[in-house]
Amino acid sequence: MTEALKLTDLSKSFPVGKGFFGPPKAMVHAVQLLDLAVQTGETLGIVGESGCGKSTLAKMLVGLLPPTTGRIEIEGAVLDNADPAIFGKRIQYVFQDPISSLNPRKTIRQIMETPLRKLHNLDKAARSTRIREIFAAVNLREEFLDRYPHEFSGGQAQRIGIARALAAEARILILDEPVSALDVSVQAQVLNLLADLKKEFGLTYLFISHDLAVVEAVSDRVAVLYFGAIVEVGSARDIFANPRHPYTALLAQSAPEVGRPIAAPETAETELPDPLSPPAGCAFNERCPFATVQCRRERPALMADANGRDVACFNPLEGNAQNP
Repeated sequence: MTEALKLTDLSKSFPVGKGFFGPPKAMVHAVQLLDLAVQTGETLGIVGESGCGKSTLAKMLVGLLPPTTGRIEIEGAVLDNADPAIFGKRIQYVFQDPISSLNPRKTIRQIMETPLRKLHNLDKAARSTRIREIFAAVNLREEFLDRYPHEFSGGQAQRIGIARALAAEARILILDEPVSALDVSVQAQVLNLLADLKKEFGLTYLFISHDLAVVEAVSDRVAVLYFGAIVEVGSARDIFANPRHPYTALLAQSAPEVGRPIAAPETAETELPDPLSPPAGCAFNERCPFATVQCRRERPALMADANGRDVACFNPLEGNAQNP
């Protein structure tokens, strides 16, 4: 299987307290030297708490933010400094809030025509044909094309957002919380649609979400992000049932489950570290019940264990004794 997306030493830092003159007072490292490969046709789930760097990573992948360091390769082509039009033909973003991501002053037809004109230079007849094909694929009626975004429900608007991404003919879609703003019944419809489109068009997905049940259901593999770094990567089938990193276990324990009361995890700290004053060593050490002196001094590297699970931990969990 070939690699659709490969990230090497990718990072993003933001200056804090920068005045008109002189250097910034501090740097916030939103994404820290990340290495990751996504296979063609795969759905990779990305999970983590708010503020862990998920959306920053997604914006770098589609060219909305320039990386501070590192390289982005799509199907072998280095695209981190490429023309945005090249990005657009290969990778597209489906936003969390479908209504606000659509231009309220343009009709759906105008919105759909933009990538076809800007990226593919199609004439009017070719654009019309392509739009009809895409609308059929996402189960939308052609009469919707002359309406405005505010005239649609959340589920319909998200289908339009997906259709816009497909119009660019990109092979990789970044799905940033694509169903979190929708009613539960509509979520299932959109998720089924995404599964059908993946098969029909041979797509690769990066599925970003805080809903672990959804991520587990739709993903082939899952990458767990904490404080801007990947702490564990594994198959969706195993990673929450048998986590190796204590933070992954904390996420699994904290996730709502029908019939189980929600209990606060028994850890010393319950918040992410201060980005302006990050801890030494492993970023999770202040919240981890298994932290040692080594954890407080050194940052563990992401390494494969005997079962092929990538985990960044000096004291990974064993078997089913995962709950901290």
